[in-house]
Amino acid sequence: MKKPFSGLSALTLPLSLRRTPTLTAAATAVTMALALTACSSSGAAAPEGGSGAALSHIHGLGVRGDTLYVATHQGLHTPDADGRPTPVGDRRDDFMGFTVTAEGAFLASGHPAPGGDGPADLGLIASTDSGRTWREKSLAGKVDFHALDTAPDSTVYGYDSANGLLRVSADGVTWDDRATLRALDIAVSPTAPSTVLATTETGVARSTDGGRSFAPGAGRVLAHVSWGAPDALFGIDPNGVLFRGTGGGTGWTRVSTVPGGGPQALTVVDARRLLVATQDGVYESRDAGLTFERRMAVKSGNDGH
Repeated sequence: MKKPFSGLSALTLPLSLRRTPTLTAAATAVTMALALTACSSSGAAAPEGGSGAALSHIHGLGVRGDTLYVATHQGLHTPDADGRPTPVGDRRDDFMGFTVTAEGAFLASGHPAPGGDGPADLGLIASTDSGRTWREKSLAGKVDFHALDTAPDSTVYGYDSANGLLRVSADGVTWDDRATLRALDIAVSPTAPSTVLATTETGVARSTDGGRSFAPGAGRVLAHVSWGAPDALFGIDPNGVLFRGTGGGTGWTRVSTVPGGGPQALTVVDARRLLVATQDGVYESRDAGLTFERRMAVKSGNDGH
């Protein structure tokens, strides 16, 4: 099991958060999630084969066309007609980071399945056939990205949780190390490639220089953020409350509460379509988060990510 990066267990919240019970609880939940997502066991039991296998740990969501893809501790899955998870391809790797690019390519990171060949960290891998096959891009054996996103110019942003470091690449091969921070999720502006948001235990941190530096996290404490279109920035807090971002992430307006308990992943497709993984399912909204319908059942896990 990979250890969290240095200092994670010695968290001290600022006084402003200590005085606000709601924010303190949310910050504590995010802190716990940070600790959990900083490590992943490569010795987890392999899933049952075939459609309907129970899934618990979800790390990412994406769509290609109208097909939903769910990146999990047991590989990539898609729901069948009855909402049961069906494995995609043959790889059962623990996909800790996952995103679908504007061109439809899949990018992922994490750890190989138990008994698999290769290094303990996958680095960045890519698929151009909707996850049926994958190829190594870079950083194999060196990095396990727990959050991935891409900018409009195809720049790849990856959060290296083991080192608390944001890494950026123009081609997915050569990487530039940017700011160090303790984050759970990242989101890149769909119109300004240099604007990046990160969820931290003290609020949403914002960068306007491509992740080279971040303003201190402040305001709303969120677990996950996703910026699917210029007018489609959403975040979800550790209790499953959904917010819509304003001012490029400087403000947040409450929308609704997503069913199913604590969130595991959030992906915004456009201004009206959202996907959220919670403790009991993957939910989809087609009305900007006002209502949700469960697309895939999930077995509730007691240990988060």
